[in-house]
Amino acid sequence: MSIFNQHEPKQHERFRGEHPIVVEGLKTAFGEHVVHENLSLKVNRGEIIGVVGGSGTGKSVLMRAIIGLQSTAAGEIEVFGNSITRAGLDEDIGVRCRWGVLFQGGALFSTLTVGENVEVPLKQFYPDIEPELRREIARYKVILSGLPENAIDKFPSELSGGMKKRAGLARALALDPELLFLDEPTAGLDPIGAAAFDRQTRELKETLGLTVFLITHDLDTLYEICDRVAVLADKKVIAVGTIPELLETDHPWIDEYFNGPRGRAASHGKMPRGNSRASVDNQPDSEA
Repeated sequence: MSIFNQHEPKQHERFRGEHPIVVEGLKTAFGEHVVHENLSLKVNRGEIIGVVGGSGTGKSVLMRAIIGLQSTAAGEIEVFGNSITRAGLDEDIGVRCRWGVLFQGGALFSTLTVGENVEVPLKQFYPDIEPELRREIARYKVILSGLPENAIDKFPSELSGGMKKRAGLARALALDPELLFLDEPTAGLDPIGAAAFDRQTRELKETLGLTVFLITHDLDTLYEICDRVAVLADKKVIAVGTIPELLETDHPWIDEYFNGPRGRAASHGKMPRGNSRASVDNQPDSEA
């Protein structure tokens, strides 16, 4: 049982539906610049879905729209069966406390220690939790993220790049989320550090029963831990499926991405995850 059961906001039953994230006909724009047009995507419960696309295709914009940080021009977004695009304040709070987000670079507050950073969402959503318990929760999340326990009292300026990522992960896990958003989690890490973070992500997913929405350019990450991959191009999701299924599509960007020199190097000697059948749709006006 979650330690938050006795505190506000009211706890929900874990999501039992098939798709914790459903995006239908999404349009996002900055002024006259349209980023997404008629974008649709369904995320399966319990999977790690990788989101890839060229620079400027709006991967981070899509994530921000799903978590309610980016306004939308059209379409519908549902998380745990709740409308994000139409949610009122109370309902929005009830949904937001069920996910965690690791932004690019960790996005830590520089004047707070690691432990204090982890406590930020606890103070926001559960202000009645006693300080001692809040500190203990933060300590547990720091350890869960793979950091040494003594990192709890360090400031971001005292951490390496990889440690900052893990501190951000600890904060993302603070509320015992069902859904974890990771934006370029291995960017800037050396190969050993990136591989360790990938293993940590897979272990957390399996141990905690998470659904993971992962934006990445890292081909090794896609091959090692992603159950499916969604490809953004032409302002929408043009294909979604396992890597073997994506390799069967004829879109030029997908072919260049996975069959180019880096893609061949990443796939060398590896068996992509998810050889079971899954839906892949690269028709421009179809639901992905």
